[in-house]
Amino acid sequence: MHTRLARLYGQRDLRVELAEVPAPGHGEVLLKMAAGGICGSDLHYYQDGGFGPVRVREPIIPGHEASGRVGAFGGDVSGLDVGDLVAVNPSQPCGACRFCGDGLAVHCLNMRFLGSAMRLPHTQGMFRDWLVVPARQCHPAGTLVGAGEAACAEPLAVCLHALAQAGDVRRKKILVTGAGPIGALVVAAVRHGGADEVVVTDLADAALDRAMAMGATRTINIGRDPAGLAPYETDKGQFHLAFECSAAEPALRSAVAAVRPRGMIVQVGVTGDVKLPLHALVGKELRLVGSQRFDQEFALAVALIADRRIDVRPIISHQFPVEEAVRAFEQAGDRSAACKVQLTFLS
Repeated sequence: MHTRLARLYGQRDLRVELAEVPAPGHGEVLLKMAAGGICGSDLHYYQDGGFGPVRVREPIIPGHEASGRVGAFGGDVSGLDVGDLVAVNPSQPCGACRFCGDGLAVHCLNMRFLGSAMRLPHTQGMFRDWLVVPARQCHPAGTLVGAGEAACAEPLAVCLHALAQAGDVRRKKILVTGAGPIGALVVAAVRHGGADEVVVTDLADAALDRAMAMGATRTINIGRDPAGLAPYETDKGQFHLAFECSAAEPALRSAVAAVRPRGMIVQVGVTGDVKLPLHALVGKELRLVGSQRFDQEFALAVALIADRRIDVRPIISHQFPVEEAVRAFEQAGDRSAACKVQLTFLS
């Protein structure tokens, strides 16, 4: 059996190729892939050949947020049936290092993450028609939602992990800076968690419109209205909590100014070094907390999507068949129109 796949050889060198598909072994599942979302890291691989110290050093199949339908099993697989729609957890902690032993698998010292160039050899990803994976990584998504929705489980899990870092958000006033896919899903997660007011900032009207569709109570185009957050900065700040999803230094500084004393800023967006107003951080006794990937939140993300307690459809802006992978990646780079761009595979 052969599969089509999208393989990246370097900066803007993405090729659709054919490759052999192995038979599923013990504890494994053969998936007929259905949908796969292009993440910010995938886009950095394509546009820049990597991000920060992580570089594409050998050919890699991108894709770490995807869904598929069960096509066949190896031995000793239960709880799945042929034809089931599943979301695939791309995280593969070793289970043996000291962090795995301490219940911190998200910080595994030997983590393999599908579609990641972090290690050599690179861990190949899911942008392909057929994929063999361990059955334990397959989470049934039910029959209510489509494949594109199920493929959003990974980014939603990232947001649920950020929410777990923040704690109880019920009846709180929250700022979200950056309304890309992660920011929009953070909005949905905190609204599901009981937040009363969620204000979202971004530079793109299309992104802010999607944030409203995901549950924001107010949006501010900070490019057109740079003083839009000023009323929230009065009296040492009005927000209990901020989720910084843009990785832009001005956004982080605005969060420091707008969060009230002893509030929290959860840093979700990733960038290089930034300048931080330590005088305000210290003077207001703010807590600045990082949030990376997810752990047990993946199963919860699938469950919330499966019955549409969180409806992810507003963030899915474009879908392209895998043979148009280059066009899909180019579209994903246009933030004026794109949010979550997905590849589709065998029907």
